[in-house]
Amino acid sequence: MHAALYRLSLDAIFVFALVSFVALFFFAAPYGRHGRPGWGVTLREKMGWRIMESPAVAVILLCFLLGGRYDLMSIIFIAIWESHYLYRTFLFTALMREGEKRFPVLIMALAIVFNVLNGYANGFGLFLSGGRYSLSWLLDIRFIAGVALFAAGFAMHAAADSALRGLRAAGKTGYSIPDGGMFRLVSCPNYLGEIVEWSGWALLCWSPAGLAFALFTFANLFPRALSHHRWYRREFPDYPPRRRAIIPFIL
Repeated sequence: MHAALYRLSLDAIFVFALVSFVALFFFAAPYGRHGRPGWGVTLREKMGWRIMESPAVAVILLCFLLGGRYDLMSIIFIAIWESHYLYRTFLFTALMREGEKRFPVLIMALAIVFNVLNGYANGFGLFLSGGRYSLSWLLDIRFIAGVALFAAGFAMHAAADSALRGLRAAGKTGYSIPDGGMFRLVSCPNYLGEIVEWSGWALLCWSPAGLAFALFTFANLFPRALSHHRWYRREFPDYPPRRRAIIPFIL
């Protein structure tokens, strides 16, 4: 049963990636600065984020507990995963400023479906399948490089989140041009950071589920970064002309 659910989840993630990559070049997902009416029932933005990200925390943790593998490698893997999603689900939303922004329930529901599938696929590969990682994996170059990428990506996107919050620290409303850090090079270092982060995860796990998640992250965030970049250029005539969307010096 678990193996069949794993294959179904893995296939679905690849489909999600392909559909998202194509669709998001034609329209921006309607939340945040791209929010607009016509997408049905909405929730407060903070509540929407917490609800949709919670399965990413819970599902893989359930797989870890059901698998009964409490060896060092399993603990390291669950700790790395949860470091991102505990931040994203609880700390990021706790620091989010309350405002008038709304989050469409439809987008939230799609994200919940993805997070359940993705959490299960990665959880099965790490904790429920027959394979195990030996302690020698800690010294493998793929693991070492993957952890380094994950840490660098996490730091990049968390720093970008902090910088964006700081733009409204004085109680300002609306949007401003972010500056400093990686914002000197790209419009969306938060998205670049997440792409780097989950590319590192794919490398340190060296698994089909890790690869699927990394591909989906790119497919989801790369087009949105381009939408953000176009929005900045449209809204701010003085937007830095040399700043790229998401890949420094290139695009």
